[in-house]
Amino acid sequence: MATSSNETTGSIVHAPHPPLTEYYAREEDRRTWVGEQFDKTASDYDRIENILGLGTGSSYRRKILGFAGLKPGMHVLDVGMGTGLVAKQAAFLVGDASLVTGVDPSPGMIRSAKLPTGVTVIEGRAEKIPLPDGGYDFLSMGYALRHVSDMSVAFAEFRRMLNPGGKVCILEITPPKGKIATALLKGYCKYAVPALAKLVAKDKNTAQLWRYYWDTIEACAKPAEVMQTLESAGFVNVQRTVDAGIFSTYLADKPL
Repeated sequence: MATSSNETTGSIVHAPHPPLTEYYAREEDRRTWVGEQFDKTASDYDRIENILGLGTGSSYRRKILGFAGLKPGMHVLDVGMGTGLVAKQAAFLVGDASLVTGVDPSPGMIRSAKLPTGVTVIEGRAEKIPLPDGGYDFLSMGYALRHVSDMSVAFAEFRRMLNPGGKVCILEITPPKGKIATALLKGYCKYAVPALAKLVAKDKNTAQLWRYYWDTIEACAKPAEVMQTLESAGFVNVQRTVDAGIFSTYLADKPL
């Protein structure tokens, strides 16, 4: 695992990527389109994610959360919870599922979530979390940063939700360095996985959603810009770690 803590030379960003007009016409249409896709395809999500991650997703998420400093007894807020893949591992590490709260804007994803008894689930967006200030020691977001409408606003909300000294851990996929590596990843994510999705998915929109995933990865803000936006939101000790050249984890602390 390589660590880079000196990449904060980017600019502050709001939308994580420009409008992807192949799927929706304007930036204003993004949230509605993405929400509808997640609602329609929620029942297929875990199956396709398992294909994408070659069955290693659960162990990897648990490893990263532990590396980021998640410990027994911490109160955790998982933003962009989806079907609960990160929240489930967080509950295991903290030792008490009632210490974990998940927030997601998609009713379909929430209904499809498979969570340990005790996890609290709330419908809401990263940019406007429907909870009072503070109360959490650790905030996670697993592969959902590309789907927010305003990173700057979302990071300000993350800071609001954390206790002093609280930690942020954001997992994302970022394009690798080098044209050949990028082309191989694109071929896998944009073409191979959607092709498999057509064979095993229940909903016809699932293949399109996973093609869209790659397009958001390719168009997303650069890591340096994500880190600069975290710093501008008031976080300290901002750093990025990278696994296999593509799995980025952004780490930051709320000041004491």
